[in-house]
Amino acid sequence: MKRTALPLSLLCLAAALTACSGDGEDGKETADKPKASASASQTKQAGPAERVAQLLVTKAEAGGFSITEPAANDALAKSQSALTSDSTNCAPLAYALNELPIGTPEASLVRVTNSDKGMLTYITLATYATGKAEAAMKGLTTAAGACGGGFTAKSSAGATTYDSVTVETAPAGGDESLATATTFTYRGATQTLRTQTFRFGDTIANYFTLNTTAFVQGSLGNGVIPAALVKAQNAKLA
Repeated sequence: MKRTALPLSLLCLAAALTACSGDGEDGKETADKPKASASASQTKQAGPAERVAQLLVTKAEAGGFSITEPAANDALAKSQSALTSDSTNCAPLAYALNELPIGTPEASLVRVTNSDKGMLTYITLATYATGKAEAAMKGLTTAAGACGGGFTAKSSAGATTYDSVTVETAPAGGDESLATATTFTYRGATQTLRTQTFRFGDTIANYFTLNTTAFVQGSLGNGVIPAALVKAQNAKLA
């Protein structure tokens, strides 16, 4: 993984296996104070940003998983325009591996959670205009199939060179789903990142996991997306 510096969340995890939130208070409020579930009519009438916020799983609904905002400098890039790939076909996959929404959403948000097994999982929720979610999934599927030999993603913060991409069997759920395993080399050890992406109508949920313990230690790492977290979040989208 070629970056100018370790992501802030990983530096925090090196000191203690807990994820850092961006501003602290906002993430804590989201995690500890679940909002009342909106009715179907309220969700339908809400604007894109409100709608995607209402669809986010809470800590209570997630069975104790922390649900916090990522640290401000956690991502390789803060927007799609700030992240480039050496292959335009691979851009959607670069977004999915870097906490960014795919396609052209109307609104999106990102939250991060960590487990006691050292897995750091990012949830990127995005809502789209009619037909745009299907187009986004098509682009991601094409990227996963075309970028098996690897690619490089770059931003002003640094670069990540991915060695390989493999399409895996996606869990059932949503109108469409896709799962990938992507590898990169850090300190001579192979790290395997995983994504699972689900489309529910005009909403897409992308899960991205890295084994932070192995990453920080420079040992072989195998990211495993927590099935219970995916089940809890997907239940709010079904």
